[in-house]
Amino acid sequence: MAKKSKIARNEQRKVIVARYATKRLELKKALVDPNGTDESREAARQGLQKLPRNASPVRVRNRDAVDGRPRGHLKQYGISRVRFRDMAHRGELPGITKSSW
Repeated sequence: MAKKSKIARNEQRKVIVARYATKRLELKKALVDPNGTDESREAARQGLQKLPRNASPVRVRNRDAVDGRPRGHLKQYGISRVRFRDMAHRGELPGITKSSW
């Protein structure tokens, strides 16, 4: 189980990323625009630097939806490998069976 503060901080980051997503996208487009001037590119670069650090989607951590474990996250299921194995053994994941040969 992850600390509640880490989980809460990550949730807050998701909110900030969503808030600044459109502005960030505009600045990124202006930065790589082939028809833009050097001044406009410089202004876009400075605009990106002025955004909060947590506005970058890279800073959001994938965590287990149940207990917030940060490592071993399976994107398809939204849970960690440990929780996946547990739930699969108990039959809580439809269509998942333990293989044997």
